[in-house]
Amino acid sequence: MPKPDLTDSLTHTLNRLLPPALGEELRRNLRAGLRARLEQLDVVTREEFDTQAAVLARTREKLEALQRQVEELERQQRASSGE
Repeated sequence: MPKPDLTDSLTHTLNRLLPPALGEELRRNLRAGLRARLEQLDVVTREEFDTQAAVLARTREKLEALQRQVEELERQQRASSGE
């Protein structure tokens, strides 16, 4: 479910763009429709995205370190077996 502040921000933007003559009921309907559509989307907040990006970066660093270790062990194995 989208964060309320996202819905509020988008609703505020729509309110600024729409003519003031529109009734409050129409504005509530727009807000409800917007919320329903946002709930159908597979979106995350910027904070969640940044957190996952940081986790991915750390995971990538660990993977690269492990790849270097494996390569070094393979070199040592080849050297000790006389290849």
